[in-house]
Amino acid sequence: MKKLFFTLALSMLTYMGFSQSCCSLAKDDMQLMASTKEFQAAHLSPLPYTHVSMVGGKMIEFKTPDGKTANAYIIKAVKPSNKYLFVYQEWWGLNDYIKKQAEVFYGDLKDVTVIAIDMYDGKIATDPKDAGALMAGADPARLQSIMKGALAFVGPKAKIASVGWCFGGGLSLQSAIIEGKQAVGCVMYYGMPEKNVEKLKTLQCDVLGLFAGREQWISKAVVEQFEKDMATAGKAIKVKSFDAEHAFANPSNPKFDREASEEAYSLAINYLKGKLK
Repeated sequence: MKKLFFTLALSMLTYMGFSQSCCSLAKDDMQLMASTKEFQAAHLSPLPYTHVSMVGGKMIEFKTPDGKTANAYIIKAVKPSNKYLFVYQEWWGLNDYIKKQAEVFYGDLKDVTVIAIDMYDGKIATDPKDAGALMAGADPARLQSIMKGALAFVGPKAKIASVGWCFGGGLSLQSAIIEGKQAVGCVMYYGMPEKNVEKLKTLQCDVLGLFAGREQWISKAVVEQFEKDMATAGKAIKVKSFDAEHAFANPSNPKFDREASEEAYSLAINYLKGKLK
């Protein structure tokens, strides 16, 4: 009887661990490191900026499967279109810099509706300690529900590409996985890779990974393992690592690297144009 009880208990623990991994309801490594002083010290407070849309960008609400609502900043295509770009924020939240960058993509993509999704339910940080608390405290179930709500908002005929930075880089990849056959492309700037190969096997698009070679968290070893895992999963990925610090593409970052940022954006926008043509 004791042996039977032990076997059942072990099976249940194994099942629970497998279920959590498959459903991706656990916090990723970047969320877990967000509260550390070292990670926070690497992110200086963003410089002040107030965005004023020149192309009709506005905030909207949409329903989420958990019975709540979520927010997003949307710039609609001039002509009706089933092509969408989902934009995922850095750890600061959906601030004015993200809205501005969403409009940069909008201007270059043409005839694509761009939606910058608010993953913090209206909360925005300007201090690294506060940003760390927001990212570390984000509920994976809520994050997933927001993504699924955005997917339902654009509808089953939508063709979707995604892009994100830092925390949003990992979210861009998770979004592409959730989008299934509707996903046509995924760009992740220095975001945490998915480490579950079985989950990567469900990905229906290729990935462009733009990483910071000088950072210690998403290190060269982490990126190389991601490439190996994608190969094992039978998925295509192109990686470019820049000789730059984490968050090098953020103009609000005092460590902003203009040369690396411009090259990364060129790679990203050409990739997205090809996927959303």
